Amino acid sequence: MSPTKTKPSGNPIKAAISRTNFDFDNYFKTLKFSLYTMRRPLDGFWDLIHERRGSLAAAHTIVALAVIVEIFRMVLTNFQFIQVNMETFSAWMVLGQVLLPLLLWSVANWSLTTLFEGKGKISDIYMGTAYAMTPMIIINAALIPVSHVITFEEGALYWVFTGFGVVWFVLLILCAMKEIHDYSFGKAIITSLASILAIGIMIFIFIMFFAVVSGGLAYFYSIGQEVAFRFLG
Repeated sequence: MSPTKTKPSGNPIKAAISRTNFDFDNYFKTLKFSLYTMRRPLDGFWDLIHERRGSLAAAHTIVALAVIVEIFRMVLTNFQFIQVNMETFSAWMVLGQVLLPLLLWSVANWSLTTLFEGKGKISDIYMGTAYAMTPMIIINAALIPVSHVITFEEGALYWVFTGFGVVWFVLLILCAMKEIHDYSFGKAIITSLASILAIGIMIFIFIMFFAVVSGGLAYFYSIGQEVAFRFLG
């Protein structure tokens, strides 16, 4: 007589999650820690990196939220405050507007700080910058419905909170760079400004490289057309 089979007990979703190697409890703790870095940036960013209170998974989530909120902000904000041509609007362009500066900043800051005794890795810089986006994400998300409640005459309130979110983000960036590299505030400001200059240089080099390559391709293409015309035409 064959033994009877018993049905597995418990929540199937939890059972499926438990079979993965991903630590969801730690993920949610590190994601929640972004709220702490908003309120206590110096202690928060030190613990984020040196005490491993943050994670790249949470940083990726914050960056994804930044992209999603920015798309919603462009599409759903009252037209009195933001006017977007929906015929040319592209979510991929918004993705590039968020990711490209983030990646350029991480590379530029890491390249400079390695020359000035910086202790942070490129992943630390990326993670700290992503966590610094948290207040701007929250404020921008909150301003979407607010834009439909206030009038154009009261629009100054909208721009004040928008500017406040940007200033908060910049201050968190400086705190993050200070704690990640174990710098003084002065040195963090100087290396951050130098990183912005380095980004400009990187973009200039890329544009020049693209112009040279495209010019070379156009030259060889014209030669090929000339050869084809002479021998085949």
